[in-house]
Amino acid sequence: MDDVFKALADPTRRELLDELFREDGQTLGALEARFTMTRFGIAKHLRVLADAHLVVTRRRGREKLHFLNPVPIRLVHDRWVSKFAAPWAAALSDLKSRLESPMEKIFEIYIKTTPELLWNAITTSDIRSIYNFGTTIEADWTPGGSFLMTAGNEGMPLGEGEIVELDPPRRLVQTMRALWAEDVKAEGFSTITWEIEPVGDSCHLTLTHSDLREGANDQIYGGWPMILSGLKTWLETGEKLTTPGSLMYS
Repeated sequence: MDDVFKALADPTRRELLDELFREDGQTLGALEARFTMTRFGIAKHLRVLADAHLVVTRRRGREKLHFLNPVPIRLVHDRWVSKFAAPWAAALSDLKSRLESPMEKIFEIYIKTTPELLWNAITTSDIRSIYNFGTTIEADWTPGGSFLMTAGNEGMPLGEGEIVELDPPRRLVQTMRALWAEDVKAEGFSTITWEIEPVGDSCHLTLTHSDLREGANDQIYGGWPMILSGLKTWLETGEKLTTPGSLMYS
């Protein structure tokens, strides 16, 4: 986590994160226009943020877009802050999820595990419930197969969708419609893409939540930092997160 603290120590880099909080998915040119600094200087700061995994980039046509990644900040919260001030800090950790005009949200994390074990943790219901708010999943893990997420002994439906693409243990694409309340149900279907890349003795996991309506209800994607933090914690230590959100449906 040293890279995260180093990146956050600089006020310009914090302002860059504020800009991506205000409007996610910006180009270097758009960010440059908001600062009295050279393009080279902004690019240098973005590289530091990217090295700390606080910013991730994606190509869209000829443009390179920069996205705020809240997962490292969530990990700091789960390691220290939640022990002392979880209710107060929870509101701050939702920084990423309160954006006003989301279209695509990108989250990335490094986990010390194998692609096979990570894939198994994503697609096995009993394991998924450990880090995914205590929910269970029923899925036909074939392209075109159905996906259903439920909670509790009564099987309250929380989400439904379809498996779009399956390439174990590297890539999983699924659609999802939230069902836990009428307001999120009205948002319709969005797309969730899991991408696993082996890196030495670890895995680089990128989760992209796309096809979101502009101004979509942030409940749909706001839980990913806690879910991915729980996934990392369980795979690396065998322990569960005990923050309030992680126990929601346990």
